[in-house]
Amino acid sequence: MDLPVEKWAAYARRRWASLEPRLQQTLSLAVSLRDTFLLCWPLFQPADEAFLHSLAARNWVGKDPRAALFYKEEGNKRFQKKGYTAALILYSKAVSHNSPEMSLCYANRSAALFHLGHFEDCLEDIDRAQAQGYPNRLQPKILLRKTECLLLLGRLQEAAEVISKVESKIAMDQSLPSTTRQILLRKISQLKVKAHEKENSSVSVPEALSKTQKDLEFWEENGKMSSAFSSVSLNFNSCRGRHLVATKDILPGESLVKEEAFVSVLSPGKNLLLQDSAETTWDTRVTNGDLHCHHCLKRLLASVPCRGCSYAKYCSKKCVQLAWEHYHSTECPLGALLLTLGVFSHVALRTVLVAGFAEVSSLVKQFHGDDKELHKAEARGKSQDETRDSTAGMEGLSEKAEPLIPDCEDDGQYRGSYQAVFNLLTHAEKHSPEHKFLCSLSIVAICKKLQEADLTILSQGSCESQSKLKAHMTMSAELSPELKILGEAMLRHMLQLHCNAQAVTSIRESESGASVVADSEQVRLATALFPVTSLLNHSCDPNTSVTFSGTAVTVRASQPIPRGQEIVHCYGPHRCRMGAAERRQRLLCQYFFECRCQACLDELGSDVTATGDIFCCSSCHASMQGEDVLRCSSGACTLLVGRDHLLHQLWDLQLQVRTALGLLKDNQPNQAVELLMRCRVDAENFLSAEHMLVGEIEDHLAQGYATLGKWQEAARHLRRSIQIVEARHGPSSVETGHELFKLAQILFNGFAVSEALCTIQRAETVLSVHCGPLNAQVQELQEMRACLLELPRSLLHRVE
Repeated sequence: MDLPVEKWAAYARRRWASLEPRLQQTLSLAVSLRDTFLLCWPLFQPADEAFLHSLAARNWVGKDPRAALFYKEEGNKRFQKKGYTAALILYSKAVSHNSPEMSLCYANRSAALFHLGHFEDCLEDIDRAQAQGYPNRLQPKILLRKTECLLLLGRLQEAAEVISKVESKIAMDQSLPSTTRQILLRKISQLKVKAHEKENSSVSVPEALSKTQKDLEFWEENGKMSSAFSSVSLNFNSCRGRHLVATKDILPGESLVKEEAFVSVLSPGKNLLLQDSAETTWDTRVTNGDLHCHHCLKRLLASVPCRGCSYAKYCSKKCVQLAWEHYHSTECPLGALLLTLGVFSHVALRTVLVAGFAEVSSLVKQFHGDDKELHKAEARGKSQDETRDSTAGMEGLSEKAEPLIPDCEDDGQYRGSYQAVFNLLTHAEKHSPEHKFLCSLSIVAICKKLQEADLTILSQGSCESQSKLKAHMTMSAELSPELKILGEAMLRHMLQLHCNAQAVTSIRESESGASVVADSEQVRLATALFPVTSLLNHSCDPNTSVTFSGTAVTVRASQPIPRGQEIVHCYGPHRCRMGAAERRQRLLCQYFFECRCQACLDELGSDVTATGDIFCCSSCHASMQGEDVLRCSSGACTLLVGRDHLLHQLWDLQLQVRTALGLLKDNQPNQAVELLMRCRVDAENFLSAEHMLVGEIEDHLAQGYATLGKWQEAARHLRRSIQIVEARHGPSSVETGHELFKLAQILFNGFAVSEALCTIQRAETVLSVHCGPLNAQVQELQEMRACLLELPRSLLHRVE
């Protein structure tokens, strides 16, 4: 949902087609984004606004007490079935709506958190329930839960105080039924025994206390570029533009850039239907918006809702406050519209809100001033091309010349500031007129809504200037000077995002039934702008890995980078996933350049077969070659098969594999393994042994056998999966690292000690390079090793 929903995009295309040819030509030839925005402003008619409103109504983000009651009851159903994770999500949906039963929603969520072992969060929800007026008759129940949490956290004095409070309440409540009274007193007695045992046992210091020491990483500041390590320099030439170069020999795993996003917006992502869910009046689907903080992107446990809408959820009161102060007070009433217009429109709005009107206005005016100076220079006969050529070869100049690199600040430094964001390339001249019209109409729609709202957050200045701005914008139907600036800036940012947006991703463990082996997938959490990371050029064979922690990105070397070599990463099309022709076409369409990286040049200059789906002969298993009709490459075989027929077979096989994966998630491993074995046989008849779907089948078989406790069978299939992943991505790739992690889990649980230790070492080495030493999988591998090394020597040297 980066771009607007398809119905709005299709509507905009029809509006474009209905424009008079002369108006289309005027819009197509508009020199500046200001002209484009101003030309589109009067074209946005009431009918357009009504159509957009009808689409936005489907993304309802208001609060409704009926919704709170529904989600609470649905959560209770999951809780009774011990589906605590699903119950937690549903209770969080409930507290996002105003309801007289808010205290019960928080109390029920605290119970789910308790069963999931999140005791600190449970205590916070208990406090919220009491603050919302939790019924006095139920107080003993929730206070006993609080006592258990405090005991488990080792806070014995607090637990004793709560027990005394509960005893007092029970003694004073004469209306309490005798049976209930006896149950509560028995529970108190049990808790007192636990407290005594805790008091007499040694309390271990949580490992989390030393985490801050682990978090400290040696940082040698880069004097010329914020967020970059000293091993990196910013260079410029007319061919490569601004780019990063290694100032020393860099080893795999070394950090090169650590940058906080200037702005990020949570992407709704795909909808996940909770198990046993059915179609209802209220949406029970789960999205990123239910799972992650809308400000810092941290994984949510006990979300804190926005006070104005049911969509925005946060991990803490601090994030609620920061979001409200910097942008959400303006965005909150526009939630449904922004979901309809897509993430790029949302990022464009949030960028100007975070920057503040004063900064936006200053740079827009400066840009137009520079533009006028350029036209004066051209009038004197100095072309822009000559100006650009005069800067070529700057990277070889002395240190004094470094500030001449475009968009550095006055002191010669390149910072991740709004100035850096503002000066990212828009490629406005390369976007189609239809696309610019769609973006312009979307920005106009936002500005129309802003015109109706209180925009004091945008007018950073005196109270008098704020009052004048508000009065002008609410009383006049005309476009104010301030909105002209904001509209132009937002259109600029929306076009920039086409080439400069960074997808913030995370590894999320998916539901895998009763399997002890993690089944994970990479998911897109958000779209963000990282000004320093945007300086990295593309290569289809990159020498870096990019990982995210909340709104921060870390760029690490994935291979040795010698001094003087450019530091590059992959924009998406990777040599391991597709052939050079397809990669170059995709890059040209989205990023407007023809890739000439070494991987593309080597592949195009040789007879290397494009990476893709490889079919094999069903008779002799040799590779099939050809376009529409494929012929067996073996001279002894004359088999001919249509590509469409093979693609249909592949589609059918993928459907069967998805069905088997569903069986695994539903705790039906025997049926899943049986179906996957049939899929394995079918795959051997027409797919090459290195086809990625063959690897997926082997991976799922390993998961199924692990669920059944058949560790040797599970390991055998996973080793085969690893061979396929290594052949496609390489033995040091992050993809291979994730597969090795799964194998380590299987060998650990299967008590194959010596092989497990070897696999743990290899997996840790690979994952540390790509993800860093604090990665959750790396830390789990270290815990597995520590556990195995504590075993008796005779077991350590046992032959499996």
